[in-house]
Amino acid sequence: MLRRYWAALRALLVFTVVLGMGYPLLVWLVGWIPGLHGNAQGSLVQARGQVVGSRLLGQSYLDAAGNPLPQYFQGRPSTGSYDPMASGGGNLGPESVVDTPAGIGPTDPGFKSSFRPSLLTLVCSRSAAVAKLEGVDGSRPFCTGGGVGAVLSVIGPRDARGYVTQPVRVVSVNEPCTSTRRPFLDLYEGVRVQCAAVGEDYSDGQIVPIRGVASAHPRVPADAVTASGSGLDPDISPAYADLQIPRVARSRHVGADQIREVVMAHQTGRTFGVFGEPTVNVLQTNLELDRRYPVAN
Repeated sequence: MLRRYWAALRALLVFTVVLGMGYPLLVWLVGWIPGLHGNAQGSLVQARGQVVGSRLLGQSYLDAAGNPLPQYFQGRPSTGSYDPMASGGGNLGPESVVDTPAGIGPTDPGFKSSFRPSLLTLVCSRSAAVAKLEGVDGSRPFCTGGGVGAVLSVIGPRDARGYVTQPVRVVSVNEPCTSTRRPFLDLYEGVRVQCAAVGEDYSDGQIVPIRGVASAHPRVPADAVTASGSGLDPDISPAYADLQIPRVARSRHVGADQIREVVMAHQTGRTFGVFGEPTVNVLQTNLELDRRYPVAN
């Protein structure tokens, strides 16, 4: 038994030295190899002698009031306000189409901190915000004109498969009632559509998303309305960059072709020509724009 304990202790000491000390030391030394040191230190980017970010992490480009700065390209949405210590996804899937609680919207006076928008409403509201900023059409399938998920709760008797056979009541679950607001749809199978009442439960109805007439290829691209898995994506698609070029050009009082030239300089293709999609690094593009075409404060 003593021999077994002594063998176990020697193994513990050996692996402690090799894996607990030797391996970390080796990795640290590799990080000092010329050409790798910058990556090992976080791929930090400097401007005017100061660290302004990392080319691997997204960040916001907002004014003091939280509005997008028009002279800068905007990145992908973030679920954690670009905080590296709180990175992660929203854990919302394709079936997340109903906001909770019903009847409370993020921009309404009755907004409560417990309000949790569905993934569909997040996409719709972001698309509406980007469209307003860029001056384009932000409509997309399954979204109302007000920027929430176009989803109905259809209440009535059901057949053996669970489908409502004769609607008795129809509610637009993501549209709160106000004195001036009307549901995005007047009638559904002959039944007048109602808007949602605050806190009322509509889960007993059949949830029916309404596609609408929006194009299957929205003007606002997908990466402008969805966050990455980490919420810290530093890149955007060339399509989203192209959407923003006219605004950035106007704000910097230069031609769109000049802005496009900077974008192309910071665009990368697929890895090995196969994996992933072409991307544009937002931080490096914005810094290059500040260098070439500064905006007077």
